[in-house]
Amino acid sequence: MSIEKVKSYFANYGMENKIIQLKESSATVELAAQALGCEPERIAKTLSFRAEEEVVLIVAAGDAKIDNRKYREEFGTKAKMLSANEVEPLTGHMIGGVCPFAVNEGVSIYLDQSLQRFQTVFPACGSKNSAIELMIEQLEEHSKYIKWIDVCKGWEN
Repeated sequence: MSIEKVKSYFANYGMENKIIQLKESSATVELAAQALGCEPERIAKTLSFRAEEEVVLIVAAGDAKIDNRKYREEFGTKAKMLSANEVEPLTGHMIGGVCPFAVNEGVSIYLDQSLQRFQTVFPACGSKNSAIELMIEQLEEHSKYIKWIDVCKGWEN
């Protein structure tokens, strides 16, 4: 189970106790925000795409949506989300628990600038009922991201 991979990863940093195991589902932004008692925009959702032959994870704020034009400019191809059957085998995490930690080898992780307006955010931890509160600097460190990108819309003031 992928939550065990994530727990093991965070145990290397003495942070496994920071993982929040919820009784209720946190599989969507709305459910996660309700379960965690935070604003939906502070949920750091991880979206999974195929860019040519590469598997790409984009971590974005809960209120952000992919902007197809910006995505095409960044990756040189149309935004194509992984199918439901592809998500777990290609990323290492199940739908509803996809996160930027302990992913399969060869998966590229990007952070969308929609997250930069927060001190802390709540990404999932590999299951449909887990999360962790991280400062942006911790998200950068533990996601092993490639770079910050601007591929979302709908969150700007």
